[in-house]
Amino acid sequence: MSLRARLGGASQAAQLRSDSGRDLQRDMALQEMKARIHYKVIESLDLSVLTSTQDGQANTELEEAIRMVVEAEPEPMTLPEREALAKEIKNEVMGLGPLEPLLADDSISEILVNGYSKVYVERGGRLERIPVRFRNDEHLLKIIDKIASGVGRRIDESSPMVDARLADGSRVNAVIPPLALDGPALSIRKFARDPLKVDDLVRLGSFSAQTAKFLEASVKARLNMLISGGTGTGKTTLLNVLSSFIPHRDRIVTIEDSAELQMQQEHVVRLETRPPNIEGLGEVAMRDLVKNALRMRPDRIVVGEVRGGEALDMMQAMNTGHDGSLTTVHANSARDAISRLETMISMAGLEIPDKAIRQQIASAIQIVIQVSRLADGSRRVTSVQELTGMEGDTLTMQEIFRFQQTGVDERGRVVGHFGPTGIRPRWSDRIAAFGIDLEADLFGGGDPARGAL
Repeated sequence: MSLRARLGGASQAAQLRSDSGRDLQRDMALQEMKARIHYKVIESLDLSVLTSTQDGQANTELEEAIRMVVEAEPEPMTLPEREALAKEIKNEVMGLGPLEPLLADDSISEILVNGYSKVYVERGGRLERIPVRFRNDEHLLKIIDKIASGVGRRIDESSPMVDARLADGSRVNAVIPPLALDGPALSIRKFARDPLKVDDLVRLGSFSAQTAKFLEASVKARLNMLISGGTGTGKTTLLNVLSSFIPHRDRIVTIEDSAELQMQQEHVVRLETRPPNIEGLGEVAMRDLVKNALRMRPDRIVVGEVRGGEALDMMQAMNTGHDGSLTTVHANSARDAISRLETMISMAGLEIPDKAIRQQIASAIQIVIQVSRLADGSRRVTSVQELTGMEGDTLTMQEIFRFQQTGVDERGRVVGHFGPTGIRPRWSDRIAAFGIDLEADLFGGGDPARGAL
């Protein structure tokens, strides 16, 4: 390479660094200006009166106050900068600051904040970093506190973790120092504005139409169902879809750590756990709510997720007249889900023999659905199995539907087939007793390719 070319390349790199430095300085100047204008707007408005007025009037008053303060600012700004600044300040006062445009973007399914300057989002199952940032850790802490206090939760040094939810049901988890070493960490799992329906999951390839018909029949026939899967695999989404098959005449009691189920029925009682207060008192655990739900005359009990000793109370409820109940559990396979249930039942503190625990599970659970997140980010049902009873000390299961991956296409998407294994479930007679007719060929002849997606 010639000397002139090398000098030219070095000059271009130096110019890029200079431009990047100016952009960073300009961004920092705008952040400082936004904070200054924000405080001036708050001083000029009575926020207690503003929040009590109607939305339209509050927005008008806020926009007028922001416009007056921005126009009085001596620092020169372009028109797009003024408009962007006004919008960001409005989000700060009325919403969740930098999170507002991300929450409004329907293409984003998760928001992950690792400290004030690192923000990632998930689109189409893929994570990407975006140029969104908070002013500092204190700014991020204020947003987290605003979310937590909005649902009656608290987060501080004495209680540095919180599970909460947004107004639309989106799930929020936050961890702050001293537990989070690099600044506050915030994760938001967004819920779709319009809940997904079974036809949507079939269209997206989560499972086949055959499987959808069988799962609908199983819910209507009041079979107890366990949804198993890892974090972010779509367990709650599938639980919402299955719950939509519950007849509207049934009384449903839902129990969750942080309320996020979107039930379509009218007769629903929603219960939510409560963490201890600042004195360490007043905690209401999942197990307490499951026990109390049995006194509320439920036709069906839906538990968002079993994590501990409440698994025993849930199994007993399923065995004592509350057929058709639904719950989820974290596990990597259907067999692992049953093993986890055994472990959680032993956490209840009772000296129950292993065989008795397995017998309890075998009589309580009829269907186990395994959901997985595949390499391309897609979420699919990979197995539907039924519990068939006990053979000696071993709990037996058989697979009704199965997903078989056959490869990856040119765009990196997983290709495969979801279909029947050829085994007719032993609960077919019960389904028929509820007046539900399942075609003989629904369960195929052992070729999963029959249900190709």
